Amino acid sequence: MNNSPDFSVKPVLIGEKTVLRPFGEADAEVMAEIIEDPEVIRFTFEPGTEITMERLRSWYGSRSAQTDRLDLAVTDRASGELVGEVVLYEWDRAARSCTFRTLLGPRGRGRGLGTEATRLIVGYGFEQLGLHRIELEAWGDNRRALRVYEKVGFVVEGVRREVELRGGEWADAVVMAMLDREWAGSR
Repeated sequence: MNNSPDFSVKPVLIGEKTVLRPFGEADAEVMAEIIEDPEVIRFTFEPGTEITMERLRSWYGSRSAQTDRLDLAVTDRASGELVGEVVLYEWDRAARSCTFRTLLGPRGRGRGLGTEATRLIVGYGFEQLGLHRIELEAWGDNRRALRVYEKVGFVVEGVRREVELRGGEWADAVVMAMLDREWAGSR
């Protein structure tokens, strides 16, 4: 068991449908298109977030240098097309835990890519980084994401009711997590 995860290593993780790989600055253009998608905007960003090409190039160009988090590009294995990202962040060394998030653009949806990408990075977190717990938070109306997380093995721990006014309506945040023994038991 690795008690000190090495987030400086940026792996390539290969599944049947997806390849997760490190980001480069050149990915900024495609990610700019992906994050303009209304569903991505709705479920990912705070209202009024300003995103410029310069900020995206800087962000994606610096992902591989981060030693306390793991950001990987989700690509369609068949075409090589970049369709989104998966991220382990908010690493708590003492608790051996991380927060997980993902986003997929329209061309990455409805084909099982998100489910496989989630399994690949969660598996890496538990099996290679030695994490004890991976948690996430998703909007209560993000049904697609909640289904994926449940399918992969995340367990609902609670609902933060009406935490934010989004699009004129109060939105719930669903807190989910998976423990290393639950991952091992599901394999």
